[in-house]
Amino acid sequence: MDTKKTKEGFNTILFGFAFSPTLNQNITEVTRLAHYFDAELVLLHVGAYNEQKEGEINRVIQKTEHANRVKEVLWKEGDPYSTIKNFVNQSDVDLLVLGAQQHETLYRFYIGSVARKLTRHVNCSVLLLINPSIERKPCQHIVVNGLDHENTFAAISQAFFAGHKLQSKQITVVEEIQNSELKISVEDDSSLKKAVKKESEITEREDKRVHQIIDEIPKELKKDIQLKTQSIFGKRGYSLGHYAEVVRADLLVINAPKSSGLFSRIFTRDIEFILSDLPTDLLIVRAS
Repeated sequence: MDTKKTKEGFNTILFGFAFSPTLNQNITEVTRLAHYFDAELVLLHVGAYNEQKEGEINRVIQKTEHANRVKEVLWKEGDPYSTIKNFVNQSDVDLLVLGAQQHETLYRFYIGSVARKLTRHVNCSVLLLINPSIERKPCQHIVVNGLDHENTFAAISQAFFAGHKLQSKQITVVEEIQNSELKISVEDDSSLKKAVKKESEITEREDKRVHQIIDEIPKELKKDIQLKTQSIFGKRGYSLGHYAEVVRADLLVINAPKSSGLFSRIFTRDIEFILSDLPTDLLIVRAS
């Protein structure tokens, strides 16, 4: 595990915005986020420029508490996916934010196929906002994926960074374990005991692995945050998303899929379970 390659935090945030009914909420939320993360904010609209729209977005920005975080507003015409991807990959953006309400017609546009492709093809982390608000809703509980993977340190590290900056009270690291790992068919009391013992051994192993990662996180990021680890046996992606929904997490943090290989295809499929029915705001972390 090479922790030196992982940098906590984000310096430049790009928000792809649309002129939707929740424009005020989205801009207020993302400027607030830039404030808490101490980052510069770039706003990008994929669509034709006109003075009326420019006036509207400027009025919205000026009404926010943290308007000074907006570095610039950009206007680019073209295909949303290609335009956003090319801009991100040719700039120094650390975090791409996309936001829309689930009941908006634009929900499928931004958090549907476009987001699915962007999470795999941009070279930065991606935050999907489904609950933008004018009034701040505290981020009390963060759930983060604890999958046994080389990029999990980055996901857990950024979860603690976000928790520290957003003054979260709890972070739960979820270790998703596939049922196939048990390799025991429960048919009687004897096999049940073996299964329970095996499950306990796997849980202990996973907890130990996760705590080794957490030990590497800077102490200042862990201060005043309650840590919990939770092993779940089930289908990867689905189990994580369901758990985040059940505990009413305010933010779910997961690894970004790698760009190639069999594991990438499997991991991407797991993320599809979460993207198809987002339980809460989702941060997809790409290791630097």
